[in-house]
Amino acid sequence: MAAEATFVSMIPIRKMNRAIKFYTKALGGKLLYRGTGEMKDMWASMKVGGADLWFIVPESREKRQLAYHTLLVKDVRKYVAKLQKRGVKFEKASKMSPETKIEGPIAFDNFGAVALFKDSEGNLLMAWQNFPPM
Repeated sequence: MAAEATFVSMIPIRKMNRAIKFYTKALGGKLLYRGTGEMKDMWASMKVGGADLWFIVPESREKRQLAYHTLLVKDVRKYVAKLQKRGVKFEKASKMSPETKIEGPIAFDNFGAVALFKDSEGNLLMAWQNFPPM
């Protein structure tokens, strides 16, 4: 039963050191465990906010065009500003509907606000604020 399990997101990476640096320095995560021996550059676990993440190096290169991981935030403007100060580059915002208002890299709509950015490994991540706030 899913309620009895812990949900972990697996994130494909290319370079372990680079990914660990990005998720600790830019996103404020904590490295929990890194593989040893032959697994040193193949697997690691992190805690970012309340989420458990596992970094894995896939055997073959895969396409990454969707934001598979979303960071739910209370104030997207403050969150984006904080990440920008840490060197995170955001994608250009785009309209979600005719009512969408664009403010820098953030798209605001009546149901939420979104800002997209890539991690050090090319994975697309989303910062999302619900409206009304959670």
